[in-house]
Amino acid sequence: MYQVVNPLATYAATTDAMLLNCMDFRLTDDSVRWMDGRCMNDNHHHIVFAGASSGAMIDNISEWGAPPRDHLQVAISLHNIKQVIILDHRDCGAYKTIPRGDFARDPAKETQIHAKCLAKLSVMVVKLHPDLNDETLLMSLDGTV
Repeated sequence: MYQVVNPLATYAATTDAMLLNCMDFRLTDDSVRWMDGRCMNDNHHHIVFAGASSGAMIDNISEWGAPPRDHLQVAISLHNIKQVIILDHRDCGAYKTIPRGDFARDPAKETQIHAKCLAKLSVMVVKLHPDLNDETLLMSLDGTV
């Protein structure tokens, strides 16, 4: 038996959060599993963007950071989200490409660089949307956060 779903009902729904994470294929399943572990399965927007925080905050490529900010606004407008979760990961190719540098061999430096980018994006999110909670995290290649 098929159930007929009213497509407009989707827009009336709310969801708790928006997750912004990197497009790296090595961690796609880990990101989904991590959100599921937080009981957020089917209860979050999932925005995938090269470099996550680094990509969203890049300033030397015109308009590069606009899509994540635009998606955030749509998520707020349509589904009244309350939280933004920004999930970077170690050994990020976008950090090497955009360029920030290859810091994978120096975990302390890598953590510092990610923390700086995550904090910069967090400040921007809170400035634009002071009612939102934000959370910034760093995932290892083994899927731990």
